[in-house]
This record gives sequence, C-alpha cells and structure tokens, in this order.
Amino acid sequence: QVQLVESGGGSVQAGESLTLSCAASGGSFDEYAIGWFRQTPRKGREFVASINRSGYTTFYRESVKGRFTISRDNIKNIAALRMNSLKPEDTAVYLCAADSEGTGLARASYEYDYWGQGTQVTVSS
Repeated sequence: QVQLVESGGGSVQAGESLTLSCAASGGSFDEYAIGWFRQTPRKGREFVASINRSGYTTFYRESVKGRFTISRDNIKNIAALRMNSLKPEDTAVYLCAADSEGTGLARASYEYDYWGQGTQVTVSS
C-alpha cells in the first residue's frame, strides 16, 4: 500500500508560480503512474496531469498545457507539479494519486488506487 503526502500549496498572486510535491512511502513508487487532480465545491474533482511509471510520458488537461509541468524522481520517491502563470481559476485543493496500471493514461478518479490528503492553492487576481 502506498501513502502519499502533498506539500507546497499556498496563496499567490495571478501570474506567479508554485511547485507542489507528492512524497510517497510504503510501496514500490516506480510501479505506479502518478496523477494530479484538483477539487473545488463548484467543479468537483478534475484531472490536471499524469505521468507514467517511468516518467517518459505525460498528459495534461487542456487548460494547463504550457503552464504546468509534471515530473517524478523514482530514486527519491517524489512527484512534482510545477505551476507557472497561475490564474484565479486554478484555485483548488490539489491532490496526487497513484495508479497501479502505471501507464499514465488514467483520467478518472476511480482509476486511481491511492490518494493523498491534498494541499490548498489559492490564486488571487
């Protein structure tokens, strides 16, 4: 079983950057794809980005392409989400999740096996 802990959230102005981290323990990190999701009361939970087990394949939702970058370090058991040019509509709780399929193709919450507790990102205009 994999435990995931997010960190790095905070409050920033529009146009600024943040890097979120997802630290994994308790399992074989390099066997899992990692996904980042975000959640708001209005929109619910939505897919943001994913990376396959090797780190060579990444996927993004359209609205963050070119601004967000997902990465992973399979030695340190950490995944990261670099967020540049943040917008107020990026405000949400961001969660990382692990998918045992490993491909990084999963977009739906139910496809992921393990979840972190989330970290709040607030972007003001």
